[in-house]
Amino acid sequence: MIPQQQSKSFISALGLDVGSKRIGVSGCDGTGLIATGLTTIDRKSFQEDVEQIQQILNERQVQVLVVGLPYSMDGSLGFQARHVQKFANRLAKAVKLPVEYVDERLTSFQAEQLLIAENRSPSRHKGLIDRKAAALILQRWLDNKRSTSNRAVEFVED
Repeated sequence: MIPQQQSKSFISALGLDVGSKRIGVSGCDGTGLIATGLTTIDRKSFQEDVEQIQQILNERQVQVLVVGLPYSMDGSLGFQARHVQKFANRLAKAVKLPVEYVDERLTSFQAEQLLIAENRSPSRHKGLIDRKAAALILQRWLDNKRSTSNRAVEFVED
């Protein structure tokens, strides 16, 4: 018997780190392996947020929204997490796409640490932190999808 992996279908996903002032946006490469920060949206109104995100969705032919959910350290959904869920559900309905959530605990901290390692000041690069956090969120989702699909191995006989 030879293990044969099921055919992989790649999906175009958009990662979002939703904050009260900004939304970090990330996308994945064509292979679905690597997430990168794309842009940061300065929030003005829900409608303007949707318009800016819709433009990116159209350019990248996105099939799913991946939104970071800021769980409390004890794993519960606090005020901010419920606020993000409400925004994400409204956004998904407005752009007619499914939404999936990823635990985003400590992604902003990790993004700040990446900036410090690059000798950049986190306080001067808030938008970059949001983009990097969005990339970390999307990368977690991609890694999880890949590890799940790698477990789906089917055996066929010669």
